[in-house]
Amino acid sequence: MSSLKIKDWSPDDRPREKMLTKGAAVLTDAELIAILLRSGTRDETAVEVAQQILALAGNNLNELGKLDYAQLKKINGIGDTKALTLLAALELGRRRAATDAGRQTFIHTAKDILACMGPLLADLPHEELWLLLLNRANRVIDRVKMSQGGLLTVTADVRIILKQALEKLAVGLILVHNHPSANPTPSDADRRLTAHVKQAAGIFDIQLFDHVIIAGNNYYSFAEHGDI
Repeated sequence: MSSLKIKDWSPDDRPREKMLTKGAAVLTDAELIAILLRSGTRDETAVEVAQQILALAGNNLNELGKLDYAQLKKINGIGDTKALTLLAALELGRRRAATDAGRQTFIHTAKDILACMGPLLADLPHEELWLLLLNRANRVIDRVKMSQGGLLTVTADVRIILKQALEKLAVGLILVHNHPSANPTPSDADRRLTAHVKQAAGIFDIQLFDHVIIAGNNYYSFAEHGDI
């Protein structure tokens, strides 16, 4: 049981006051989360509850981004409002990273694709399939979310993929999806999708440049492995 509540701490140690006087950069991860939580429980401070959340994620911020509503609600003191507040903050972080990555608009290598799409996909708990549409200068003219699946797979309609490319007058396209398992090895379904899209796109003189699978900090590029 906590001997002191946060309001009984020295002002220099209280997360909100500390942030106001010293800036957000000096706060620990737990203190930043505690500010979002606003309060703890009868027996634990907001910081202690935040430490439990971090422990659930292995004290890894990338893993923290993968926690879902049900997992957060298992922690004592985390109700609907606090769980949703945390999820909203994590989503804003993803969107900010994706916005910054979107400035990398020219694609030349798989690493460029990873920089462009990694912030959106790397820590998702489910699979998503995205389409990058390119012009003749290899500049990304659009990023389109094609489908969302469960833990193991996504489905895709090749006709809709080609429709997107034709409507945007793209001359090249790139498939990107994630594997929540952290194993980037393509499945048979991934290989079939790649082959079908390449064949269909070729009919319209549109080139499939790559299909990249993002799995946490790892990735698999069909182009790098000579699979396209």
